[in-house]
Order: sequence, then structure tokens, then C-alpha cells
Amino acid sequence: MNYRPGFKTKPDTIEQNGQVFFTDGTTTGLIPSQATCEAYGYTYNPRTQSCTAFEQPLILDRSIENDRNMLLGTQNETNNGTKNTLIMGQNNTVTGNSRNNFIVGNRNEIALDTNNTVILGNFGYAQRDGEVVMGGGAFNGEGIGFGQSSTLHLSVKTTDATATSMFVGDSTTQTIIKRFDAIGETGLTNLVTGYNLEVIGMRTGGSSGSGAVNDRVFLQYKGILRGRINNSADGVQTLGSNGTVTGWTVAFVMGVDSWQIKVTGAADMNLNWFATLNLTEMRV
Repeated sequence: MNYRPGFKTKPDTIEQNGQVFFTDGTTTGLIPSQATCEAYGYTYNPRTQSCTAFEQPLILDRSIENDRNMLLGTQNETNNGTKNTLIMGQNNTVTGNSRNNFIVGNRNEIALDTNNTVILGNFGYAQRDGEVVMGGGAFNGEGIGFGQSSTLHLSVKTTDATATSMFVGDSTTQTIIKRFDAIGETGLTNLVTGYNLEVIGMRTGGSSGSGAVNDRVFLQYKGILRGRINNSADGVQTLGSNGTVTGWTVAFVMGVDSWQIKVTGAADMNLNWFATLNLTEMRV
């Protein structure tokens, strides 16, 4: 399919549940804005922030696809495909096709196809696998996700000097870190994110004669984003190191509605990398 005039992404894949993911020609698995979704003739659901090609058939026996959940409180909702989820509070929603989630508080939401997350507090929004969210209830509860903090973990192994994307949580395929808002492009423009990334890299082997096993580095990268614009970044800071770590570094790569974290090691060095990403997010 060709790009529509004025749009920089196009449909890439359609999942079994009807959800459509887009690509910009380089990055796949992108979630489009409402305008982009509808420009290609698909349906945008502002509640789930998803673009769909067709409606998933209703499941008459919800217990088959919505089981092993415990809801303590009133007006909590788990939609089809929600499994192994515990909710304590009021007016919380798990959009569906999710598992192993935990919510404590009021008016929080877990996005579609999001697993292994925790939300504590009020008006929090989890959209990334393995995310721990503290809902801030910002601006007297103006809206879900209008003010919150969250933490993610990433890891990867490298053997050369190629910039390599880190995997989110325990995934061996997912490197995309979602950044989108329920109201699409305009909402993303008004999404402000402060980020603090801390990364440990350690050598475990390799044939390089430079340095030795157990050489290590502790890196930090922090700054602030408005929408897709990296307004201010301190760049990579080395907080500590031991041994030969020349060229070891980390970088952010921005997509349309997402980003990736890439680390670079050195030739013929086997390195293990682990990162903690702390986000402070505000919608205005």
C-alpha cells in the first residue's frame, strides 16, 4: 500500500483481533493517530487508542476469555481476553487481551494488549508491557494519564559495535516503547515527558584483546520531550566505569508515536546491558 498524501506512515499488519499496526518504512508496530487511521479507511477507537480493520466477534461465554480475575470494589471492568488480573478500588478498566496485571486505586486504565503491569494511585494509564505506574490524579482528576510517573526495564546482549535496540521487559521481540495519547496527534503534541535513563553494561566474554571480562560502565541519559521533539537532553553521562569501556554508549531513537533505546558496545566484546527508564508524564 502506498502512503496517503500528507501522511508519513501506512498500514503494515492486521492482527487476528482486527487491530492495524503501521510503519514509517523503518519502524514497524506503530500505533497511528485517529487522523492517520481514518485516512486509510479504518476505524479508530478513542477508548482503546487502537485502529481496527474489523470488529472482533462478541464472545458469548465471557468466562472463557475473561477468567481468573479478582475485582474488589465497585464499577471495575475487565474486558474480553483479560486474565490473571487483580483490581482493588473503583472505576478501573482493563481494556482487554491482557494478563497478569494489578491495579490499586481509582479511575485507572490498562491499554489493550498490555501485560504484566502495575498501577497504583488515581487516574493512571499503563500502555507498555512490564510498566509500573504511579497515577498522580493530576489537576483534580482532569483525565486519565494527565499526570503520572512510571518505570520500565529493558535489556539486551551485544557482541559488536552496532547500535542495538533494547528489549522491553522479558520480551525477546518487543523493542518499541509506546508514546501516544487517547486524542491522537494533537494530544501527543501536548504530551510532555521528562525521562531519566540509567544503563549498566558489563563485559562477559569475547575475543577482543582490549580490556577484560567484568569491565563495566554505568551510563545516564536524561532530558525532556514535548510531543516528538527532544527539547532538552543532557546527553550521555558516565556515572561510573571500570576497565576498558571505550565506545560503549546509549541513544534514544524517536519514532512516530514511540521510541527505542539503543546501546552500542565494541567489536569482539560480549556485553550484557540492563536499563531502568523512569518517566514523568503530563498532558496539557
